[in-house]
Amino acid sequence: MSQTNLNLIAIAVFSLTVLSLLGPLFNLSPTVPAITTFSILGLATLDSLSWRGQGGTLLLDWLASFSPQHRTRIVRHEAGHFLVASLLGIPVTGYALSAWEAFKQGQSAQGGVSFDDRELASWLEQGTISSQLLDRYCTIWMAGLAAETLVYGNTEGGADDRQRLRTVLTPLGFSVSLQEQKERWAALQAKTLLQENWSAYEALVDAMQQRAAIEKCYRAIEQNQAQSL
Repeated sequence: MSQTNLNLIAIAVFSLTVLSLLGPLFNLSPTVPAITTFSILGLATLDSLSWRGQGGTLLLDWLASFSPQHRTRIVRHEAGHFLVASLLGIPVTGYALSAWEAFKQGQSAQGGVSFDDRELASWLEQGTISSQLLDRYCTIWMAGLAAETLVYGNTEGGADDRQRLRTVLTPLGFSVSLQEQKERWAALQAKTLLQENWSAYEALVDAMQQRAAIEKCYRAIEQNQAQSL
């Protein structure tokens, strides 16, 4: 079961609890909590089967968007991916800072930074990949977590990033311990790159908060890279 559906179930249980406690105060029928819970669980099931969880993702993302801190954390996380990809020569093709933005762009309702990963896909189709290219992508995937750690001292997102890394490493024969080792190594590499280019990172965050076009984001990086060296 996806994390989104687990979150929706948690909301259903919370709703049932609250309505059960408040029902007597407002003379609500005992059937109201049951109907509410059944409806939420039914929607979660329909969403999982028919819409691959996108509806739930949109709902939860909309609820989270009311927190300015959450919105800022997302920008900083995605700016980490964007900057490190730029530094390592992997073209960024777009970005979305919310599930709704991603949905409008025709992507799955997850959001994030999109890369030109045709070279990666070509290698993986052959069942192999150069160690240099693999290291570059692993570093990019861990860059969002590295950015959160540098700014906040902890991480909240990144589950999809870790899953992407493991999805690539597993078919290549990496054991669980080697995957964890590669994840730690990549996170450290990303952290170093961000620290060495901090002025560019802050400028990119400002540009992305304004939903600047890709070209303007690259320009913000280039104009501030010299200050970071």
